[in-house]
Amino acid sequence: MTLKRIGDFLLPPGIDIFERGWLSANNVLLYGDQDTSLVDTGYCTHQEQTVSLVTHALKRHGLSTLSKIANTHLHSDHCGGNAALSQAFDCEVLIPIADELAVRSWNEDLLSYQALGQECPRFIHHGVLYPGQKLLLGSYQWEVLAAPGHDHHSVMLYQSEHRILISGDALWEDGFGVIFPELWGESGFAELRSTIEMIDSLHPALVIPGHGKPFTDVSRAIAHAKARLDYLSGDPNRNARHGAKVLLKFKLLEQRKMKMDLVTQWIGETPTLEKVRKQLRLSATDFELWLPQALVQANAAKVENDYLVNLD
Repeated sequence: MTLKRIGDFLLPPGIDIFERGWLSANNVLLYGDQDTSLVDTGYCTHQEQTVSLVTHALKRHGLSTLSKIANTHLHSDHCGGNAALSQAFDCEVLIPIADELAVRSWNEDLLSYQALGQECPRFIHHGVLYPGQKLLLGSYQWEVLAAPGHDHHSVMLYQSEHRILISGDALWEDGFGVIFPELWGESGFAELRSTIEMIDSLHPALVIPGHGKPFTDVSRAIAHAKARLDYLSGDPNRNARHGAKVLLKFKLLEQRKMKMDLVTQWIGETPTLEKVRKQLRLSATDFELWLPQALVQANAAKVENDYLVNLD
């Protein structure tokens, strides 16, 4: 068995990281003699690819099947493959406890899919993840940690023996996920700050983020995250503008290109964007003109033959 090195960290046996991108969150396959688990499952338009990735990894490691899925949170890019994987492997699905009622009744308003203008196939859960819980995922015991801020129901997973943190969208190498509660008129800056401070106190040797590559220079990432948080919290409209651009970029990653009239329609029909528009005190017309142009100015999209086209 060839062990993988990430920076100066030697990844222990039984951990296989599928680094995906921005439409689908990273997946982490944790495997051992008694259990094979997958942390997070990507976006629904990639579900066939996710099933294929897992199938090939199981064969590569000589494993019979997938035992369970554990979701760090239920944004569509982290759980969009749950239904397909459950069907393919008849595996259990574990979700953050705060989302249990919403999943049981499949309330898309509470689950944010309606609010964010995204999609997620309905799935059934079999158990919950709660802060302080310790559970076997693959070869090792992992502790569930609360991670409010990006999403107040989020959790992280920490393996203390090897000091590995699966951080979801609470910490990336170059920042963190959009602080969505602030877009909905709730507190989010203070909660994310507490989560970052808690990560700092753990002194993890390796962080496996929801997006981007795993990293070992955690002190640098935390310093960058704190500075970014200071910038956004200094003027909540910065977070609002950033969140709006991220939502449209995500839609473009999914669609690749959209007719400009459909872009305008989607902006007008997405409830979170309507909240942002009101926060920024823009008319509907001005907001619908500003948002696509903001992506163009950031070199994240271009307008071509009356289409808004994604730029990678």
